Amino acid sequence: MLTRLPQAVVALRMRVFTWVNGDEGIPIPGPLVDADHFVEVYSHPAANGRSRGATLSDLFWYWLAPGSHVHQEHLEAGERYDEVARTTRRFLARPRAEIATLTERCARRVLDELGTRDLRLVRLRDLVMPIWAEIYYELVFGERCPSQARTLIVANATDVITALKCCGVRHMERRDRLTRFLHERLASGPPVQPLPTVLSPEEQVWYLQGTFFNTAVVQMSEATAHLLLALGQNPDVQRRLVAEPEDHIYADRVIDESLRRYPLFGIAHRIATDEIVVGDDTSLPAGSVLCFNYPEFHATGYQHPEDFDPDRWQYLDRREANHIPFGVTTNRPCPARGVAPPTMQVVAREVLRRFELNSSVTHTRSLPSRGPCLLVRRNSRVRPRRRSALLAFMRVRDRWEDLWRSAVQLVLGTYMVVDARRQRLAQRYFEPDVHVGGRSSVHRGGTTA
Repeated sequence: MLTRLPQAVVALRMRVFTWVNGDEGIPIPGPLVDADHFVEVYSHPAANGRSRGATLSDLFWYWLAPGSHVHQEHLEAGERYDEVARTTRRFLARPRAEIATLTERCARRVLDELGTRDLRLVRLRDLVMPIWAEIYYELVFGERCPSQARTLIVANATDVITALKCCGVRHMERRDRLTRFLHERLASGPPVQPLPTVLSPEEQVWYLQGTFFNTAVVQMSEATAHLLLALGQNPDVQRRLVAEPEDHIYADRVIDESLRRYPLFGIAHRIATDEIVVGDDTSLPAGSVLCFNYPEFHATGYQHPEDFDPDRWQYLDRREANHIPFGVTTNRPCPARGVAPPTMQVVAREVLRRFELNSSVTHTRSLPSRGPCLLVRRNSRVRPRRRSALLAFMRVRDRWEDLWRSAVQLVLGTYMVVDARRQRLAQRYFEPDVHVGGRSSVHRGGTTA
């Protein structure tokens, strides 16, 4: 009974969300568009609306505040989006060897702070987030990340992802502290690339905060936590990576499988700016909110999709498989698609060089637990009985945490959905009477929620 309670609470939470938000959105894959047409619709030129006209946008703008209106993923197509996207690509356009060296340097610096304990219970997302904070600070500013900046970036990113998972409310003062720091940092000297001139100075700060110190840090921390947790629960895969650290082909397969099994996005929504005709008898009218379900798409068309099997990629063509972890090139592709897999390899290699990973928790795509894991230092003498006891404790703790966390997610998720509807951040931004000088007066996203 207790094991079924979290699933029941999740189902109730989804019913509450649907009741509050209304019956908005066409699920893809779904009754109108199956998995075979997923990429066709996703890459359609008319599937390019992002926020305007969707009630669902209010919720994402609320979660990603401040400055959601200049977040690259939420800008509508046009001059502002084009220049912002070009700027992001310039920041990330580094030689692969250079980025690998930078990543290795940052990972070693953070992991060396852990000391020499033989056994350590950690949350993997918390373990790796400071690494990604240092990496993206150095990519943006071309200098080592100060400890103060790392603390602020991690606090901001943690607050965003905790709210997104409905495990805690927003704390806008934590986010504002990073905003103020970035203002001061830009006043002392420019980043390594010019910032978009179509944005005001305040918007440029929000652009950096939202793109690099929110989304990039959050997504890379989540992706790495999924990867490491999968390795902790698949010891044969972990042993092969440790035995063959320079086998980049196999490491790529492991990362492909991790991103397939645990895609970073649950639902990505787009608004159709024109009619989209699918096949011979399906028409999606302009204004339709298209809700692309990544986990369902990534589970379709595979043998035993629930298994974590990197070897399946020996025989699968990535271009033909149902596998788009970074979107599609014709419709807002992830700008980090070229740097994410190799940098994930480096971070995973540095962790595995120091520790053996073990985990006995439930591994879900949303990962609200932050990835509990037992780290055993390499070449240490840990008695098997002690290791087994810690894994048993971890398993029991995870089950009980799942119970209370489900209730917290129900209560806080409902509150934030209602509060987002009340603030109407996206809808108000597109109402002409609230714009001043071409910009809205609702940028920040309210106070502590």
